[in-house]
Formats: sequence, C-alpha cells, structure tokens
Amino acid sequence: MAGLFDKQADFYLDARPTYPSEWYSMMAALTPHHSLAWDVGTGNGQAAIGVAEHYEQVVGTDVSDAQLKLAMPHPRVRYLHTPLSITDDELMALIGGENSVDLVTVAQAVHWFDLPKFYSLVTRLLSKPGGVIAAWGYNDIVVSPIFDPIMKRFHDTTLPYWNPNAQYVFDAYKTLPFPFESVGAGSEGKPLLLDIPKELSFEGFLSLLRSWSSVTTAKDQGVDLLSESVVKEFESAWGGPRLVRSVIYKGFMLAGKVRL
Repeated sequence: MAGLFDKQADFYLDARPTYPSEWYSMMAALTPHHSLAWDVGTGNGQAAIGVAEHYEQVVGTDVSDAQLKLAMPHPRVRYLHTPLSITDDELMALIGGENSVDLVTVAQAVHWFDLPKFYSLVTRLLSKPGGVIAAWGYNDIVVSPIFDPIMKRFHDTTLPYWNPNAQYVFDAYKTLPFPFESVGAGSEGKPLLLDIPKELSFEGFLSLLRSWSSVTTAKDQGVDLLSESVVKEFESAWGGPRLVRSVIYKGFMLAGKVRL
C-alpha cells in the first residue's frame, strides 16, 4: 500500500482523532519491561509520541516518506523510512534485533499490511514471554441523529473506491486475522470496542474526509465525491461552518503476545 496516503498526508495532522492517553497506560501495564517499542505505520507519529510517555525508546517506521516529513519530533522517538524494498533482516537490525521489542503498536494501519509477513516479523522481534502487539483502528464517527444518516449515505458512495483491505476496518477488525494469545484487550474475532471523543470543527471534519484514500482514488478517476452540494448538505446538518462539535469516533483494538 506504499504511496496510498502520500497525496493526502497534509490532511492527516488535524483530521485524525487523538487516541486517549488511557490507551497507552493500558498497553504499558500489559508489558513487564519498557525499554523499546516499535510503532509501525507511524504516519505523523501521533501514536509513537503517546507510547513514548511509557517507553524509554520508540522506533516509528513508515513506508511513506511524505507522512514522515510531517512527523512530530520527540526526544525518545526515532523515525525511520522503511521502503517496501527493505528485507526483514535489515528491518530487524534497524529496530533492535530478535527478542528486543517490548511493545509493537499499529494505529489504523495493520489492515494494509502483508499480514503473514508482518506477523512473522513481529513474532521474531517481540521479547518473550512478555512482549505485546496492539493494533487498533476506528471506523464510524457519531455526530448527531440528523448528521449521522447523511454521513452513512456519503460513506456508501465511497465504497467502490476503497482498497478491499478496508473491509477489515468496516468490520471493526472482527474479521482480521490475529494469531496471538489474548492479553485481555481484544482478541481474534473479538475486538475490544472503545470510544474516542474529539472536539471537531467542520473544516476538520472535511479534512478527515479528504484524507480518505477512497476520496483521493475517486478524484484521480474524475469523480468528485465531495462536490459542493455534498459539502453544503454536510454543513447544514453540522449546524454551520463555524460550529465546533463534540463527536465520538468508534474505535476497536486487538492485543496479544506470542504463543509459546
């Protein structure tokens, strides 16, 4: 999926939800050691910085150089561009080697990965027996009884333009393969469901939609899903362009450790 998000990298910074600090505390409580964490598909580094509050060193990697150029600096976070051409052994050496990682995090990204290849790499990298992988995402946004049906109709117009892997997100990771032993924070077929509150402006909401890969793909094919009339309908249901609303993103998480 390299390059899928390069075009809309600028929209990511303001549009995406901020994951609650309690999530990082919960993950940190699952691992006995807190020396090294790996944030995969780090994007602008939001999750990496959250993890860095609890771990001595965090390595944030991404295949998108455009995303990494917008990554937020932090003294305990080291960002690395990892093109698809990099070998597993090269990647392992960059991160810390076999059995070295206490926590692997993947925020809104694991569904794009070559899962057997990625899970094999995670199994080698995680410290044993205590290392944990946590993968999470979000799909729906809940705004108001008036707004939400309009959002549902818009989402339906985007369906032909999503990569098939996005179905994992639509299913809230219930169908995502996750071959790890449960640690009590969501397991294969049974994700932990979580709400993500956010104060969101109307412009921020539009930025969220513009950051969707389906909207960009449609535009490349000459289809403007966010036409002026669609934006006006959203704006009216939102309550006007200057209103900041309290919204809820519907999140979900899977977490586990290597089966020994």
